[in-house]
Amino acid sequence: MDKVPKTQDAITDASPNSSPLAFYNANMNGKPAVVLLSGGLDSSTILAIAQHQGYDVHAMSFRYGQRHQVEIEAAKRIAAQAQVKQHVIAEIDLRIFGGSALTSDIDVPKRTAAQKPSSGGIPITYVPARNTIFLSFALAWAEVLHSSDIFIGVNAIDYSGYPDCRPEFIAAYERMANLATKAGVEGAKLRIHTPLINLSKVEIITKGTALGVDYALTLSCYDPSPNGNPCGACDACILRREGFRQAGIADPAVTG
Repeated sequence: MDKVPKTQDAITDASPNSSPLAFYNANMNGKPAVVLLSGGLDSSTILAIAQHQGYDVHAMSFRYGQRHQVEIEAAKRIAAQAQVKQHVIAEIDLRIFGGSALTSDIDVPKRTAAQKPSSGGIPITYVPARNTIFLSFALAWAEVLHSSDIFIGVNAIDYSGYPDCRPEFIAAYERMANLATKAGVEGAKLRIHTPLINLSKVEIITKGTALGVDYALTLSCYDPSPNGNPCGACDACILRREGFRQAGIADPAVTG
């Protein structure tokens, strides 16, 4: 087995047949893929998609100084239930730069479902260069794993204000990755998979539900309480609530 990076926090070893995702994993021996797993709804869905497509998933999460660190616990739960091959948690402190409501003392914007998001440009919840940084870590691990596939849950519909969620960013990064790596110059071309990039939240939820994703394990909130309860008023909470409402499905993570 390849050596696991020193950033590893946990390797899951869930019991077989614990979920539909575990079923996919337990009955295949496919190509390795690195899946960026935040613990949220979108990344949990792409993990299920990757496994359903026959990949052996090596999940990567980040403790990057985000205020919502309870998402790390969500990522651990998801990785364990899905029986991924490995789950590593990389430590990067983006608080040294700040510049985002997620990595500094800037308040997370709150609104009601009836209110429109602010039209003042890129949202303050954007973390400078976050996906560029995350993809760089994933790229390095993919090379070590001899993997040509990285999955990331970027979405250009619900999060169109984020510059690093656009298709042109992903295409440019993929070109760079194939120029910058030993694998790329030797002909093992890397592909960055973005199966959710043009889907609405309701379409993502519908797809994930069909694949057996347990959304009760996920966390989407930008500003949850210390025990993980969602605030219910940030953009992420509202998008999630509206997605489940439009899908006609009760959000299993909501209690009471």
